Amino acid sequence: MEGIILPLILGVLVGIALGFIIFKSIEKSKGKKILNGTRKEASSILKEAKIDAESIKKDKILQAKEKFIELKSEHEKVILSREKKISDVEKRIRDRESKVASELDKNKRLNQSLEQKEKDYNFKLDFLEKKENELEKMHKRHVDMLEQISGLSAEEAKKELVSSLKDEAKTEAMAFVQTSIEEAKLTAEQEARKVVLGTIQRVGVEQAVENCVSVFNLESDDVKGRIIGREGRNIRALESATGVEIIVDDTPEAIILSCFDPVRREIARLSMHKLVTDGRIHPARIEEIVKKTEKQISQEIIEVGKRTVIDLGIHGLHPELVKAVGRMKYRSSYGQNLLQHSREVANLCGIMAAEMGLNSKVAKRAGLLHDIGKVPDAESELPHALLGMEWAEKYGEKPDVCNAIGAHHDEIEMKSLISPIVQVCDAISGARPGARRQVLDSYIQRLKDLEAIAFGFTGVQKAYAIQAGRELRVMVESTKVNDSKASELSFNISQKIQNDMTYPGQVKVTVIRETRAVNVAK
Repeated sequence: MEGIILPLILGVLVGIALGFIIFKSIEKSKGKKILNGTRKEASSILKEAKIDAESIKKDKILQAKEKFIELKSEHEKVILSREKKISDVEKRIRDRESKVASELDKNKRLNQSLEQKEKDYNFKLDFLEKKENELEKMHKRHVDMLEQISGLSAEEAKKELVSSLKDEAKTEAMAFVQTSIEEAKLTAEQEARKVVLGTIQRVGVEQAVENCVSVFNLESDDVKGRIIGREGRNIRALESATGVEIIVDDTPEAIILSCFDPVRREIARLSMHKLVTDGRIHPARIEEIVKKTEKQISQEIIEVGKRTVIDLGIHGLHPELVKAVGRMKYRSSYGQNLLQHSREVANLCGIMAAEMGLNSKVAKRAGLLHDIGKVPDAESELPHALLGMEWAEKYGEKPDVCNAIGAHHDEIEMKSLISPIVQVCDAISGARPGARRQVLDSYIQRLKDLEAIAFGFTGVQKAYAIQAGRELRVMVESTKVNDSKASELSFNISQKIQNDMTYPGQVKVTVIRETRAVNVAK
């Protein structure tokens, strides 16, 4: 058994060895094939890489050449443009040089002609001097001959001739003056009275003196409580927005509006009428209504100006002058309504100019515009006549009209016949009994001065003189004036009023500072 197993084992081992050797030989041959294939693939890849590299190289070379050509063309364009600019500059320089050369030649010719003319002038001047000397000698010779013939000297003869002519002229002048005076006495006074009385009769209208109070009528006294509001908030808001003192007293179905400025009074009256009609009376609504009413009044001023100009037959008036005419409705002069006064003066001027044979339209125009300097948007130091003349010149009025405006108070010299007519008609309009009142004008001026003092301090937004000038309410900007500065500002304003103004009684200065935070709920 063992003799059989041992050969079998040996045979198995020999078979395994032969198999391993055969496997190795087969694996070696496969490795050689794979290596050869790999080498072939590597060589083919290298060939393809070389081909791709060559193509890429050629493309890059082509791109480089194209870029070079493009840059070269751009560089040539830049060079060409620079050369063109240089050539243009050189051309302009050559043109200027030619112009300068021509100007120099021209100046040279002019200098030569001027020198020639100067020589001719000097020659003629010398010749003239010689002739003058000869003429003086001949005149002296003739005077000597006349003195010898007459037996009088030249001065004596001159005096005698002048005295005889003077006496004769004086006699004739006295006779002429005497006859003129006699004729004037017969006709002038009568004609003047006729013209003045005729014009007054033709334009005579009833006039009432402007005051500072308006009465607002109510349907019932129940509305008074709504106007006053809770704790007086509504009436304070209305007074603050309009600058008008609102007096609610025991007068049945009436509220008194007091203010020196008619525009403010009218705004307050219309605003109160709208609030009462609407029924919604509260501070926010009051401010809204007051702003709308201010716009309405501005439009009404323009309409009043246009209507006045049309009624008087005046054409081509500048819109700013039309607006100034409209503002006259809310201004007074010595208690006399300025628009009514100006219309009356315009009519008087037109009639007087027609009676005297002058241009009545120009006279009307000057009469209407003679007091436009009293309605400035801002205060001016110039007299109203000169300010009105400046406005008229600015807005294209004729010199006659401008001179009449500036000279109606003798501020400047009268240069046209219209000027004395305007001056006389202005005096006629203001001379009627009750037409003017000096006290009111000074009162209004005092109130304006009070407000002007407040506006002279920084941070002041609005200022209203109320209570007949016994109180000054000043509204300040909350961002510029804090609470401590508000009291300081009130003291400074009161001290300035005390030092600079003259007034009866006391003036209370109230500084109001308000901060609002507004949000909207959506």
